[in-house]
Amino acid sequence: MEQQKTKHNNLKLKIIGTVGVPANYGGFETLVENLLDYLPKEIETTVFCSSHNYTKRKIIYKNARLRYLIFKANGVQSIIYDIVSLILSLGKNNTLLVLGTSGAIIFPIIKILYPSINIICNIDGIEWKRAKWNFLAKKYLQFSEFTACKYADSIITDNKGIYDHVLMSYQKKSHTIAYGAVVSDINNNVKKYLLKYNLKKNEYAIKVCRIEPENNVELVLESFSIVESQTIVIVGNWGNSKFGNSLRNKYKSFSNIILLDPIYDQVELNALRSSCEFYVHGHSAGGTNPSLVEAIGLNIPILAYDVNFNRYTLDNNGHYFSSVKSLVNLINNKNELFDIMYYEAIKNLFEKKYTWESIGKEYIKLITY
Repeated sequence: MEQQKTKHNNLKLKIIGTVGVPANYGGFETLVENLLDYLPKEIETTVFCSSHNYTKRKIIYKNARLRYLIFKANGVQSIIYDIVSLILSLGKNNTLLVLGTSGAIIFPIIKILYPSINIICNIDGIEWKRAKWNFLAKKYLQFSEFTACKYADSIITDNKGIYDHVLMSYQKKSHTIAYGAVVSDINNNVKKYLLKYNLKKNEYAIKVCRIEPENNVELVLESFSIVESQTIVIVGNWGNSKFGNSLRNKYKSFSNIILLDPIYDQVELNALRSSCEFYVHGHSAGGTNPSLVEAIGLNIPILAYDVNFNRYTLDNNGHYFSSVKSLVNLINNKNELFDIMYYEAIKNLFEKKYTWESIGKEYIKLITY
């Protein structure tokens, strides 16, 4: 015990690649938010944050020092943001927890200059396969993934599908650690939020996602435009792209399709999700999508796009579609899909794989190894 405490006292951990904490953005930020709850206090932890996202800036948060940079953490600037964060993290025997691969092109230089630095990299999904990137962006992302997998001391993959990709592409084994979810107390808020959106419990489906082609938003919209007796609520950033605006304009006239802007209040979002008849998950890229894990945590029926990432996340619990025809068929036969055994399997899956306590322990094993 004393030896372990001494090891923690000497450990300096730098967390790189997120917008920052307190979390107000996405999956990696939520990961760090919860990981800080489980890190031993003896570890000297620094989290890099983007000043663009925080008007009120804390210096210390959950025993971690926050260091703000002027660059944006997303888009093209994420490359500069991550590289500068990495450079500012250099030091003998430091441990770098790098979330994403934007700055991984300098990993080889870091390992030459500071061979004792321990680089742990969560490579996220297979970003370079996303449709939103142009040719040059895809090539950069593919190269940064290669560099991360070759030069990081440990690779984290959040899904067995990503594990298989890394093993096949780079002949390197990774540590599979999923994302988690926290299910907020929603019992006292459901009626209020259902009334706000003029919804009735168990009389609508719901989908929550970024409005991007690989999330199969158009496929889902077309399916529900055919089954007009089934209401769906889709929460997403419709106004952020031509793609989103065009879909909204095309389908907003359907009385059974309700298109909502992003909802950042987790209690409100969980109230809507927990009251739905079933959840539609259309993601076809990435690994363990946080929105799917949250749906599992809420123990609601799930219809998911049929890719290996989603099957691994659900441990094959759920029902799958790959076309308008197959989704329409599932919607029309929804009453036959889910039974007591399904709900029990989903509950057990969440408790086994997706609690932040178990995920935090896995990260700490790598960080303190």
